[in-house]
Amino acid sequence: MTKDSVVSILKNAKDYVSGEVISKELGISRAAINKAVKSLRSEGYTIDSVTNKGYILIEGPDHLTAGEMQSYLGEQRMKQVVCLETTPSTNLYLHGIAYEAADRTVAVANEQTAGRGRLGRTFESPKDTGIYLSYLMKPKVAPQDATTITAWTAVAVCRAIERACDVSPEIKWVNDIILDHKKVSGILTEMSLESETGRIQSIIIGIGINVNEGEGDFPKELRDKATSLRIATGQGFSRAKLAAALIEELDAMYDAWPTESGRYLEEYQKRCKMTAKEVSVIPVAPATPEEVGKDAAHTPRHAVVLGINQDFSIQVKYEDGTMEALNSGEVSIRGMYGYL
Repeated sequence: MTKDSVVSILKNAKDYVSGEVISKELGISRAAINKAVKSLRSEGYTIDSVTNKGYILIEGPDHLTAGEMQSYLGEQRMKQVVCLETTPSTNLYLHGIAYEAADRTVAVANEQTAGRGRLGRTFESPKDTGIYLSYLMKPKVAPQDATTITAWTAVAVCRAIERACDVSPEIKWVNDIILDHKKVSGILTEMSLESETGRIQSIIIGIGINVNEGEGDFPKELRDKATSLRIATGQGFSRAKLAAALIEELDAMYDAWPTESGRYLEEYQKRCKMTAKEVSVIPVAPATPEEVGKDAAHTPRHAVVLGINQDFSIQVKYEDGTMEALNSGEVSIRGMYGYL
């Protein structure tokens, strides 16, 4: 859209930009530029204009739009980014277009009305505050080789937050990003397989980041478990800048995955501060035929975390002295004395 291109030019300029320069760069008329500027002003952008000097962007609202993101990502990458004002779920949106969409297509929304988390949980996605983003992958790997992608993504999310917001998040195994012992971001990975061949048709990674929410934006039952970058740091952040950084980190991760696991494993282990912590291991996988009707098969067990293994599974030691490597699809981990 013309106004997205205009705001991108103004955001990247350090001084006034003449209408003639914008006209030549975008191949549009001066009248079209004036119309775009008027529209941007109505959306909350403060744009000063001076005769014989042109336009300068004084201040802009925190909009998660194509124009805002393009100033950080560039026009070429934005061709595969779909910006939505509202949607039930960005993962569901990508599922709907996955067959014809290009590899690395991204959907990002200003609001989700039915955001989802792991194990069917709800992910609160209020308007104008967070980042709700899904990333489409069409890798040529076997399904069993794709089990680490959520852990790799957790590292990418941490890197993006650290780069754009200058804070250092931690990881709660396997898919929660933590600040001040509370959840600031979550990841939901969904895989589709071809029924005849068993090959991966697509992997969709959904990421939600709480950016500018205040405490009142969270339901009361979540306030002791959830936080936002704003609450944790006392300042607001540009969602467009963070979303762009996230896309770049996901691209870099995809370039390296799954062969260059050493760097991501080392960083995951470093950021996952669960070693030696007491946890409750809650089975979530369906019971075997022998276990059906036996409550013990799905009873939480007290354990101590020994560390993260080479395959990103978590190693625990139970009260009876037995040890086990747990996969994310088999269990949910809860802290004994708080969220983490």
